[in-house]
Amino acid sequence: MSEQKQAQQRVVVVGAGMAGVQTAVALREQGFAGAVTLIGAEPHQPYDRPPLSKAVLLGKAEDSAFDVDFEALAIELRLGLDVTGLRADAHEIDTEAGPVPYDVLVVATGAEPVTLPGTEGVPGVHLLRTLDDAARLKPVLERRHDIVVVGAGWIGAEFATAAREAGCAVTVVEAADRPLAGALPAEVAAPMARWYEESGAELLTHARVERIEPGTVHLADGRRLPADAVVVGIGARPATRWLTGSGIALEKDGSITADDRLRTSLPDVYAVGDCASFPSARYGARLLVHHWDNALQGPRTVAADIIGETPQVYDPVPYFWSEQFGRFVQYAGHHAGAAELVLRGDPADPSWSVLWLSDGALVALLAVGRPRDLAQGRKLIESGARLDPERAADAAVPLKAAVVQP
Repeated sequence: MSEQKQAQQRVVVVGAGMAGVQTAVALREQGFAGAVTLIGAEPHQPYDRPPLSKAVLLGKAEDSAFDVDFEALAIELRLGLDVTGLRADAHEIDTEAGPVPYDVLVVATGAEPVTLPGTEGVPGVHLLRTLDDAARLKPVLERRHDIVVVGAGWIGAEFATAAREAGCAVTVVEAADRPLAGALPAEVAAPMARWYEESGAELLTHARVERIEPGTVHLADGRRLPADAVVVGIGARPATRWLTGSGIALEKDGSITADDRLRTSLPDVYAVGDCASFPSARYGARLLVHHWDNALQGPRTVAADIIGETPQVYDPVPYFWSEQFGRFVQYAGHHAGAAELVLRGDPADPSWSVLWLSDGALVALLAVGRPRDLAQGRKLIESGARLDPERAADAAVPLKAAVVQP
């Protein structure tokens, strides 16, 4: 693209989270000279989300605003503005303040938390997704209230960790038979149940919420749990409902169907971050990755494609981390369909890892307190390295030393 043509282009980014901010920044870093507008639904200066369940919640930080000088980068911020629709034929999006034209549109609206049916508007029921959510929960922790967490997934574990650190009595209610049931197989997730007990939190499995009243959670089996506050963490779905009627292709899970350069089915429209799924040649599957690293990496591909650089296929090794109950948990890869599971170390110990192999090649890895395993394993996944399962199972052997030489 010529500099003259580029200077006349208007790129509009919808969503001011990590994916949206990084897209705007990447455009400038890669030399884009046109207009860049970043639209965010929240009124706050764009901020990072992981600290919400830790430092911000516990009062160790006021906020987690990105350290970006938007003015110096000539990025126009339009905050506190809801986007309500997309009219691709007109190259316009609809907002509360009227239509906004674009030459190129980047959808980075992220994900929204799944709510528990029947709890909307019930006093004392909280979600934890935004800065305002954290601000509402902070005084609850300070008062050391009885708290019930619904859902023993990643966010439920992180919030329970913070609540216990604040001195609250915490009960976690999980419908499945173990924590992280939707994310990890039983032999990996079951040992994590003990982490709740060690922290002083009570974990109730096979427990379903029937209804929530102010001050009480009623379970389907008749039990009643005292609850000054209830935090619901039962998952998130792509925030794409505003695209209804736009003609954009969506998957059954609500994610925007993007290609391997994060282009959508509509001309001049890209999608990046938690709201978009992409085809992975590495894993032979379409991936929807709801994690920070995906929102950091994808924007570079989008920016390069908008500018017209050599097409850059987006096929990362997914990565995320979670801090819970005094442990640093890291995951890399995609283990669905892996044929072999290899355990490194004893899950009863403070540190251990799990490897997933497919035809001998390392495709995914979970590391608990073993950052070296993660660092080496991530590189081995990227290179498609094959491992000797017996050597890989020996926690004293560095992972890179378990590689089978061709």
